[in-house]
Amino acid sequence: MTSLTTYQIYDLMNRPRPLWLVKIDLSEISLWYVDLSDCDLSWANLSRSDLSWARLMRTNLSNANLNMTNLFEVHLGMANLSGANLTRANLYRADLTKCELVEADLTEANLTRAYLSKCNLTKANLNTAILVRADLSKVDLIGANLNGANLHLANLFEANLTNADLRGADLTRTDLTGANLTGADLHGARLEGAELTDAIMPDTSKKIV
Repeated sequence: MTSLTTYQIYDLMNRPRPLWLVKIDLSEISLWYVDLSDCDLSWANLSRSDLSWARLMRTNLSNANLNMTNLFEVHLGMANLSGANLTRANLYRADLTKCELVEADLTEANLTRAYLSKCNLTKANLNTAILVRADLSKVDLIGANLNGANLHLANLFEANLTNADLRGADLTRTDLTGANLTGADLHGARLEGAELTDAIMPDTSKKIV
């Protein structure tokens, strides 16, 4: 892991893009409004840093360490976060539209009001994550772990939840219109007020109208 001084970091942030920052250590620093779009930050350490309002569109953050990172209202559209560690990260109102989050760890992450439309979250770990009012329309959550997740008022329109673990999840007033829950585990999940029109349920694999 490459470690830089504060001066070197801010000098680097002002260099022509795209930047190759593989395995760089940017932990525990403030990078408000930084623009690292199209840069390669795979395997980078950004744990406990503050990247509020940053622009990270199409950025490669695969296998990066974003544990407890503040990503408030960050723009991450089409970024690659596959295998990234986002445990307890703050992604409040973050834009993750069309992101790759395959096997990403989002345990206890705050995704309240986040935009995740058309994301690939296949086999992602969202154990006890907060997804209140999040936009998860048309996402792939195949085999994802949503055990104990809070999805109150979330939009899961046409989401693919095949074989997802939703045990103990809060799905109250969630929009599951056209969602595919084939093979999903809903034991202990709360579904009061959920919209299930045209949803494919795990018990019968028949549409609920």
